[in-house]
Amino acid sequence: MRTNAAVLWQAPGKWEIEQLEVAEPGPGDVQIRIEAAGLCHSDYAFNTGDSPVQYFPWIGGHEGAGVVTAVGSDVRSVAVGDHVVTVFIPSCGRCRWCASGQGNLCDEGARIMALGSGEEQFRIRTTGGQGVGQTALLGTFSQWTSVPEQSVIKIPDDVPFTSACLLSCGVPTGWGAAVNAGNVSPGDVVVILGTGGIGMNSVQGARHAGAAHILAVDPSGYKRDQAMKFGATESFADITDATERLAHLTNGQGADVTLVSVDLLTSEIAGQALESVRKAGTLVITSLGRSGMGSIPVDLMMFPMFQKRIQGSLFGAQPPRLAIPRLIELYRTGDLKLDELVTQTYGLDEINEAYEDVLNGKVIRPVVEMRH
Repeated sequence: MRTNAAVLWQAPGKWEIEQLEVAEPGPGDVQIRIEAAGLCHSDYAFNTGDSPVQYFPWIGGHEGAGVVTAVGSDVRSVAVGDHVVTVFIPSCGRCRWCASGQGNLCDEGARIMALGSGEEQFRIRTTGGQGVGQTALLGTFSQWTSVPEQSVIKIPDDVPFTSACLLSCGVPTGWGAAVNAGNVSPGDVVVILGTGGIGMNSVQGARHAGAAHILAVDPSGYKRDQAMKFGATESFADITDATERLAHLTNGQGADVTLVSVDLLTSEIAGQALESVRKAGTLVITSLGRSGMGSIPVDLMMFPMFQKRIQGSLFGAQPPRLAIPRLIELYRTGDLKLDELVTQTYGLDEINEAYEDVLNGKVIRPVVEMRH
């Protein structure tokens, strides 16, 4: 099958629209007609080289929603015609992590790093026969794709594709960072650094968990305004201003939880975020940093003496197959804003323009609507 896809040939570089060949599904594969793809900043990190690409050429995209068009002989969880979302961490349901309710840490996740190693077969090739890498085994910046069964979850047909695709990453990652990794509780004071496609959902999660004060920090005036609509109680352009307000709110104690979801994590940002947390408070980090970023400039005495915690969070510290259905129900009851996150849609050929809007702080989460 022929498909048009946004491909990266080198890094640094820009996405180029190429015609590719999608193979027929293998025994455990699912072929999907992608209807909508969210543009996560993590994909842009491939353009800049901040995140290493395992194999060129490379299809971007890990947030996707579409319709199953073919399945392999061993596939049981979905069928042709089903509406599905992709998940960037495949989960087997059998390993130690899945068995303990931590499917987001499934050992199958190692497969997303195997492209080009001979351990993971190419499902998409150029018209000349060269293998093409797929982000997280997905490559949702493509009209059609073929992925492992473990990387798709069936969803109800009434959820719009443009909203559903955000359930692949940004929504559960941000929401879960507050609710699960940060364990935000009623009455808490919460600081959220970065209110893009992930941070805005941390705002929603903290609000849903009952936080009394939610301080949103973002240099973009548009995102600060939007954060107030999604549940923030106050917004600030930088952490210095937020820290002054935080001291007033907490009698100098600091935030119960600070969540970091900036575009690119740096040592300085991590250090400032940790300083903002009270005794026995929690710093939750979802942002990616450059490989070998270095150490966090902090006073090590604050760990034994102040009992502070640094908590990493992957997919919101929750198993995808549990989280996505729950979030859909919250969307249906009006407790989760999904449609409002999609501030603008683009065609596949406008993907570089869309990322420019991301960098300029003009959108929360842009979405590519595929034309077939």
